[in-house]
Amino acid sequence: MENQELIKKCEMEAQKWLSPSFDEETRNEVKAMLDNPDKTALIDAFYQNLEFGTGGLRGIMGAGTNRMNKYIVGMATQGFANYINKAFPGKQSSVVVGHDCRNNGRMFAETVADIFSANGIKVYLFESLRPTPEISFAIRQLGCQAGVNVTASHNPREYNGYKAYWDDGAQVLAPHDKGIIDEVNKVTIDDVKFEGNKDLIIPIGGEMDWDYIQAVKEAMVDQEVILRNKDLNIVYSPMHGTGRVIIPMALRSWGFQNIHVVPEQMVIDGNFPTVVSPNPENAEAMTLGMKLGTKLNADLVIASDPDADRLAIVCRNPKGEWEILNGNQTCMMFCWYIIANKKKLGQLKGNEFLVKTIVTTEVIAEIAKKNGVELRDCYTGFKWIANEIRISEGVKKYIGGGEESFGFLPFDKVRDKDSPASICLICEIAAWAKDNGKTLYDLLMDIYAEYGFSREVTINVVRPGKTGADEIKQMMSNFRANPPKDLGGSKVCLWKDYQTLEARKADGTVEKLPMPATSNVLQWFCEDGTKVSVRPSGTEPKIKFYTEVKDPSFKCAGCYERCTKAAEEKIAAIKKSLGLE
Repeated sequence: MENQELIKKCEMEAQKWLSPSFDEETRNEVKAMLDNPDKTALIDAFYQNLEFGTGGLRGIMGAGTNRMNKYIVGMATQGFANYINKAFPGKQSSVVVGHDCRNNGRMFAETVADIFSANGIKVYLFESLRPTPEISFAIRQLGCQAGVNVTASHNPREYNGYKAYWDDGAQVLAPHDKGIIDEVNKVTIDDVKFEGNKDLIIPIGGEMDWDYIQAVKEAMVDQEVILRNKDLNIVYSPMHGTGRVIIPMALRSWGFQNIHVVPEQMVIDGNFPTVVSPNPENAEAMTLGMKLGTKLNADLVIASDPDADRLAIVCRNPKGEWEILNGNQTCMMFCWYIIANKKKLGQLKGNEFLVKTIVTTEVIAEIAKKNGVELRDCYTGFKWIANEIRISEGVKKYIGGGEESFGFLPFDKVRDKDSPASICLICEIAAWAKDNGKTLYDLLMDIYAEYGFSREVTINVVRPGKTGADEIKQMMSNFRANPPKDLGGSKVCLWKDYQTLEARKADGTVEKLPMPATSNVLQWFCEDGTKVSVRPSGTEPKIKFYTEVKDPSFKCAGCYERCTKAAEEKIAAIKKSLGLE
């Protein structure tokens, strides 16, 4: 009965999309769903409105209220424009609009630009695809009030999305996030001003690229190291996306001269024909890069995702084999290098701070603590790292921040993940290691030996569609009602719930968590240092379990395989404890 009511509701919503407000292609797609006896596609397309969340929109492309299409993008942009005009009354507001390589990206970006301009807002529209961090940079550089980048980041090819930014170049936070969402929710299709004012749309491109590349050089720590190792053998892949021009250009501006690109993945293509998914977290996506790296005897292989905010790094182990570093390891290496070498060069003044997300490795906390540098924990998502930069601007100096999902920001001219700057910096780190007779792998082992070993594995449980969303919601409710007492044989001694902002210890005492907002995240800490964090993804139909297992027996590189194997056995036991097998 419940399913019949849902079908009826979806059919009523779909009928609205047969009106003349929608083009013929859209109407035909909707009619096909209505005529199909199997209502699965209809339900998935219409059971809810694609949520304009605090980061914007992201979804599968197609017709329907729960899909990415020009009408959903149009209503979101009209609401965003209404909020900007209310927030800055009597002012000529301006925005930056960009897009990546995804299918329909240019069409969506031009739709966004038209709607903003029709609402009296000046639009700086990038002439072609550009990296997400350059959009963030341009907002600050041009003094704009907001911005939009049309991208679905690392999601599979059927997705597209819409990242909304505020005047500091960061994705929107309170109070603007709620205000924008309220405005978006008021808009109907008939409210959208699709006819743009071309006089208010200004193309930008090469001059902003130049300014951005000059700014990226501020992330450099030690140019002398680069000059001594300018022939570092680098292989790079943009995974068909926006890094293809800007990243080789940035590397050369730092002084690196021996840069090779993966030719098959230099082709701009929203279908990502050479990978299953353009996600640097997936080892499969690095296959072509490693193949070329082997052929050229490269020192390291690097890739950026389609919108060039995330990066992946592959280095050689002592056997000469390629070793893909995970996001925790790269973040840890960045933080160590920035602290150690800024300290050596006398660049630390005592007022610096680093930021990591709560699900990122605790080894970084040890690095910061032992070196007397402030470390801040924040929620997942770079808008929270950007918030820490904003609240300390002019008071304390941000020197780096990152998260386990292959994102890092080594300077403060951008307020989002920045793979061009991070790729340049990891090449500097590789040059420093080479200067000292080491590889990146050797450096990683040194960090583990000094600050402690941990193994981190993220377990993704994918549940698509409405039934999947309901299942994920139920899983979180069950974990809250019945929190684990042990994980893989380790006793839990601390439970944190970021929805209630409460931390409960084993002795029953409860403390408030000092966070700026609530979030649907659970964390459990064990007596042996094990940490498990649970959160539904904000951008994909999945629930994520971030596991971290420590091993104090790690003493040197020779321990790595043994400790890794033991940790993964422990993580398998944790999966069993959580009923994930």
